[in-house]
Amino acid sequence: MPELPEVETVRRTLNELVAGKTIERVSVHLRRIIQRPEDPEQFAAFLQGQTIRTVERRGKFLRILLDDRVIVSHLRMEGRYGVYDQDEPVEKHTHVVFHFSDGTELRYKDVRQFGTMHLFMEGEEFKLPPLHKLGIEPLDTGFTKEAFREKIAGRSTKIKPLLLNQEYIVGLGNIYVDEALHAAGVHPEREADKLSRAETDRLFESIVLTLQEAVDAGGSSIKSYVNGQGEMGMFQQQLKAYGRKGKPCEHCGHLIEKTVLGGRGTHFCPQCQPLKPKKRLPKRSI
Repeated sequence: MPELPEVETVRRTLNELVAGKTIERVSVHLRRIIQRPEDPEQFAAFLQGQTIRTVERRGKFLRILLDDRVIVSHLRMEGRYGVYDQDEPVEKHTHVVFHFSDGTELRYKDVRQFGTMHLFMEGEEFKLPPLHKLGIEPLDTGFTKEAFREKIAGRSTKIKPLLLNQEYIVGLGNIYVDEALHAAGVHPEREADKLSRAETDRLFESIVLTLQEAVDAGGSSIKSYVNGQGEMGMFQQQLKAYGRKGKPCEHCGHLIEKTVLGGRGTHFCPQCQPLKPKKRLPKRSI
């Protein structure tokens, strides 16, 4: 958390709030947030006088495009951005502040302190960590049924851990993998290479639909997520599997179960998502 829909919502909000603003100076209050360059003072010096052109997204990462540099930012568990007037009190756990020439500030707050920022020359960010090994974007036009089949073909890995692996498909985390698997009727422990073509196609469609609906709803506010304007997402009201242990499946009425798979809490309906799908009986001739 946050996953693709939440990061996409933050991206859109920041574009509205900071695009076109010029950085006068940067204050770094927690050094370890800045991963590149190693010296936070260099980070601040490189950004002085740079104007934010736009904010883009790659998987769960934000790409803040400046005049000739790019900040790659990962929010991790609880990182959040907000825009404030410079006279407003600075909240606790605010670790990086971008002071703009118009008297406003972009502040990065992170209670858990797991978030990261990397600074690159524009274009260099795709050749180096953390973006260099990321997989395909599930909301891009290049994400097709054929591309999806190719990514999971021949993989004996259980389907949920495979979908969580950002080197195959980016942006998916625990919430939306549970939701997509439930919508597709696929058990999270099924081996990827054992899925039928029909199951793979259903899963592809459910991934795209689930993510798009979540983006339209502004993401899911399960814990502390808010967008750049402090607004909560609303997709949590539409969840069918995640976080619904012991509640009836809205499709069949069977109780949603929870297990741990690959160290992640995993929600599924054993009726709609059988571990061993029943084989269809051959049609009888009359």
